[in-house]
Amino acid sequence: MNELVTRVADNVGITPDTAEKAVGMMLGFLQREADDGAVARMIEAIPGAPELVAKFNGEGQGGGGLLGGLMASFGGGVMALGQQLMGLGLGMGEITSLAKETIKVAREHAGDETVDTVVASVPGLSQFV
Repeated sequence: MNELVTRVADNVGITPDTAEKAVGMMLGFLQREADDGAVARMIEAIPGAPELVAKFNGEGQGGGGLLGGLMASFGGGVMALGQQLMGLGLGMGEITSLAKETIKVAREHAGDETVDTVVASVPGLSQFV
């Protein structure tokens, strides 16, 4: 298990399997939504992150039943990701902790400038990290 997944599981208080899937979904979301160059640098810099994105990118997209479909159609973005993570059984506190811990690890590996560019390029993300 990689450092990112272990840290998220330990610090958020969720199982390693849930952490792996949630982090993969979050990074996949960032890969789709954030500034292409910055997010590519960020993902490449985090050990194990490219594999998580490959494994879970797109997981849960369009899922979540009617509500998930409506969120994807009308809200999209961060709201749709939140709905997908709730589908894993995470509450809002855990989702916020997941986001903060993932960004903290990203800053350690990719640097503040790259991560700030990623966060700034996704509408609404800054309020969670």
